[in-house]
Amino acid sequence: MAGIYLHIPFCKKRCIYCDFYSSTRSDLRTHYVEALCSELKQRIHYLNGEPVTTLYLGGGTPSQLTINQLQRIFNCLSQLIELQTLEEITLEANPDDLTPTYVEGLANLPINRISMGIQSFDDRMLGLLNRRHTAQQAIQAVACCREAGFSNLSIDLMYGLPGQTETSWSKDLQQAIALEVEHISAYHLSIEEGTPLHHLIQAHRLHETDEELSVRLFELLTSTLQQARYEQYEISNFCRPGYHSRHNSSYWHGIPYLGCGASAHSFNRTSREWNVASIERYIEGINSNHRDFEQEHLDATTRYNETVMTALRTRQGLDLHLLTQNFGHSSYNYCLRMARPHLESGLLTLTNDHLRLTHKGIFVSDHILTDLMKVTDM
Repeated sequence: MAGIYLHIPFCKKRCIYCDFYSSTRSDLRTHYVEALCSELKQRIHYLNGEPVTTLYLGGGTPSQLTINQLQRIFNCLSQLIELQTLEEITLEANPDDLTPTYVEGLANLPINRISMGIQSFDDRMLGLLNRRHTAQQAIQAVACCREAGFSNLSIDLMYGLPGQTETSWSKDLQQAIALEVEHISAYHLSIEEGTPLHHLIQAHRLHETDEELSVRLFELLTSTLQQARYEQYEISNFCRPGYHSRHNSSYWHGIPYLGCGASAHSFNRTSREWNVASIERYIEGINSNHRDFEQEHLDATTRYNETVMTALRTRQGLDLHLLTQNFGHSSYNYCLRMARPHLESGLLTLTNDHLRLTHKGIFVSDHILTDLMKVTDM
């Protein structure tokens, strides 16, 4: 079982919080798509014959590609994998790109899941974040996707925004629930160094949300979505039964994936590699058959740490039997020894040989994960 991730790094404009690699160079889209197809052909064997079950087009803003450009990508993929056997094919999109004509074109492609970057239903917040859609456009985009026959929709929301209150966050959640989408991802605003948001915070033009309010916003998130019968299957992800993100779940469970495109990462269980974060250098490298990338070989300590970090974010938690199978009894004993204080304080729970964060533990998960990680091989 494996996945494919395609990075589409084009945006009309940059959001003030974003530190993902993207560009406004729309004139490079055609050349980029051709390079992307070439890389797929060059690297499809990276997965060592493991059957591909999920495909994810992320960004950037994949909906900045034309329908013809997307069709070119799918034509290429159809020569390399059995598209009809894939469980999930996701396209990330901005609401204002999802016009009736564009969505009709998407419906004629193999895409079966749309992930929409809404972030907020408050126009004031959208303006602050430099988003290019309005709340009404987001609502209309969901309706448009439904009319075109899409039955698996995901939306992204953000909390911990400057000036956000429990009341405004509650309104966002109620609007999301009213749309009856199958999946909701909700992320606390992260202030990344070098972003416009970071500069505004440093200049005291905006103020970071304090920890106490952040905790209340998270509690409101989990309680509201639980009451609406959404399952919290990962710290930041909620779904109707059966609608978890299969592709993203592969990241949390150590399943290999091939990443193609500028800055895209790949993972094959023993190593990780990533393409250069430059559209121009990426295209040049692919066209000359000298891909510009870096690679990291993962030692046992790194693989153990990544297993702990990703598994504990999920509802299933960390499977200690599998941990022993992959890393030996010494790692099992180390993990339990480091977990014991958190088990005694009620931040972790151990049931059926699965270590899980409690609701209280989620709020201090970074601290717990740090305690459970190794510094050197044991």
